[in-house]
Amino acid sequence: MDKSRRSFLKKAGYLAVGAGCGFPLLGAAGRALQGDHGPQEPTGTQWGMLIDVKKCLRKDIRQACSDACHRVHNVPTILDEKGKLNPEEEVKWIWSETYEHAFPDQDHRYTADSLKGQPVLVLCNHCSEPPCTRVCPTAATWKRESDGLVMMDMHRCIGCRYCIAACPYGARSFNWRDPREPDEAGSLRHFGGAQKLPSSFPARTKGVVEKCNFCAERLRDGGEPACVEAARGVPGGEGALVFGDLSDPDSEISKLLREKHTICRRASLGTGPNVFYIV
Repeated sequence: MDKSRRSFLKKAGYLAVGAGCGFPLLGAAGRALQGDHGPQEPTGTQWGMLIDVKKCLRKDIRQACSDACHRVHNVPTILDEKGKLNPEEEVKWIWSETYEHAFPDQDHRYTADSLKGQPVLVLCNHCSEPPCTRVCPTAATWKRESDGLVMMDMHRCIGCRYCIAACPYGARSFNWRDPREPDEAGSLRHFGGAQKLPSSFPARTKGVVEKCNFCAERLRDGGEPACVEAARGVPGGEGALVFGDLSDPDSEISKLLREKHTICRRASLGTGPNVFYIV
């Protein structure tokens, strides 16, 4: 039996034991969330993002970020028979949560009024110790050692959704329908069925998981994430989102992190999130 097959069976065995006890993923995800050693300092390139919460209170900045990301990556908007979005089938890469939901461990009775109930941009945190990668039985999701990105191979995904259960940030979406299926008018369901596929990014199929990839395809060509570019294009949006190499002390993001007070989402879980927030 080769090494990869042994590894697959070992992971499957852990998951089966958890499911058999009536607590799916409790053992595997619990160990993953704690981490074997805790998040470590980056030794090579480690991409990260800094989000200015107060600047992103503006709806036009948040909308520009979401629209750009979803357009570039063919993220579908699938409407029901009444033309409304079904939250249970929603696919999202970057979206907004209330401050209390985004930072439950930071919310208390003296939380500033300027933050209570306010929208916060959230996305995959590309954790240094990602629990999602540890529970995937097919290695369809993995951490890229060259730059710390948590990647997703949707061709290898079998739709078990263990990664969704393990992610403490709700950053993964499942395709309950095939977004490429034509509607009655012959249009694809992307963006409410009003447009054809707007980019060359591969479309997904029914039964696979997807999430933010920090625009890995743009980084490969020397670019930056679409959301960062979109925010800067909105008047007053400069600095709302900053992206860069956390391991480079001279990068803009590293300098800002040394200067500003920032928080992370659920940092106490030991996942080592690489998305930071100025509050």
